[in-house]
Amino acid sequence: MSTRHILLGLLASGPSHGYDLKRRHDERFPQARPLAYGQVYTTLQRLVRDGLAEVDGTASDGGPERTAYRATDEGARELERWAVEVAPPAPFVTNEIFAKVVVSILTGGDAGAYLLAQRAAHMGRMRELTALKTAPGADLTTVLSADYALNHLDADLRWMTTTAARLTTLTTEVRTA
Repeated sequence: MSTRHILLGLLASGPSHGYDLKRRHDERFPQARPLAYGQVYTTLQRLVRDGLAEVDGTASDGGPERTAYRATDEGARELERWAVEVAPPAPFVTNEIFAKVVVSILTGGDAGAYLLAQRAAHMGRMRELTALKTAPGADLTTVLSADYALNHLDADLRWMTTTAARLTTLTTEVRTA
């Protein structure tokens, strides 16, 4: 995920300060890793440096001084280019679960037990996400975000089932390679 483009997208609705951008990010992308304040302000500084955003003003309103930022015309064009660009499928899959299965085999561990434990963890997370998306008053952003995560977890579960069924063959291949 491109933090700079997400922040530009949030700035598209008008000037905002870093605190507000962080809060809106966390609301709009509920299943994403929350942004750290330092990441927001560092990204805003880079956007200004690159001419994609500019300072809109500074105010304190009786509290700490806050700087508001707004997207520039170039920032709006950059955001438009990014938003329509098709995200290429990843050329390589980095899968920590698969790596742990292979390492377990290499070290004489119980890869089958690991897959069962990982399956239980995935199922627990799927229950949490299902409860989240079916909770009374769940907004569409939360539902869609949970659906996305659920589909990925489901794919992992199907992979684990297939791998468990092939574990004897995999063990032979890994140990003789």
